Amino acid sequence: MGPFDWLPRAPLEPLPLDWLNGVELAVLRLDCIDPLISGNKGFKLTQHLANAQQAGADGIISLGGAHSNHLHALAAAGKHFDFPTVGLLRGHPQDTPTILDLKAFGMHLHWLGYGGYRARHDAGFWRPWREQYPHLYPVPEGGGGRAGAMGCGVLVEQVRAQLNRLGWADYDAWWLAVGTGTTLAGLALAEAGVHPVFGALAVPDDHGVAQNVQAIVQHGYELLDASRGGFAKVDPLLLDFIQATEQAGGLPLEPLYTGKALLALKQQIEAGRFAPGTRVIFVHTGGLQGRRSLQS
Repeated sequence: MGPFDWLPRAPLEPLPLDWLNGVELAVLRLDCIDPLISGNKGFKLTQHLANAQQAGADGIISLGGAHSNHLHALAAAGKHFDFPTVGLLRGHPQDTPTILDLKAFGMHLHWLGYGGYRARHDAGFWRPWREQYPHLYPVPEGGGGRAGAMGCGVLVEQVRAQLNRLGWADYDAWWLAVGTGTTLAGLALAEAGVHPVFGALAVPDDHGVAQNVQAIVQHGYELLDASRGGFAKVDPLLLDFIQATEQAGGLPLEPLYTGKALLALKQQIEAGRFAPGTRVIFVHTGGLQGRRSLQS
């Protein structure tokens, strides 16, 4: 495997919206970094790919669902860099737009059902897969863990290098959607307490995000519920907000992560969490490929 020369720069753009009440907002556009290896999933992969190369692996095996942004980015990376990929899928065979892409990119798929997928945290889960694919490097669901977090730390450097373009000398806080907590943990590690990182939870408490983050970093962040009743739960207020934001600021959002996160920020500003003049970095974590299923 390798070498991997992929480390794009995400543009930092002002995002003037009429509900900011004096708060200054800039968006880090991870959705713009690459047409296929998109969003935070690409950055989360960088350290995993380096570890796989160092381990002498030929390719990567990982897990996800039928709309997984992580597997989509992994399969695209495998095609781009010419290494084999295997995906272990939650549920039963179906052809979503994401799955069709995975197949087109050359990823070999195994459907585990729901019970089989729930066993992914069991001690012996990986043993049969390591035996079947001894030359593939296993990567956790969502590209998570400390390696995934380390890959996201570079985002802090990328923001600081672009502040002059906004006319900012500094910023006050980060705001982003949280699925596994890996990107948030990477930002908190890189910030080392200098700027707080706020994570808008796109999943309920029982998904173990707090424990995931705590295992990587202990300070410098705060998690807030933004799941609106559960993962992938969509409601008219959310959809109207996404549409209004796209019309007002030209920023495309999706309802699972980025839409919920930005709506939660609006609600927190209205509640007085951030004073006028506060400068906030909103991380657009990508995931726009997943909109295709909701639009079909």
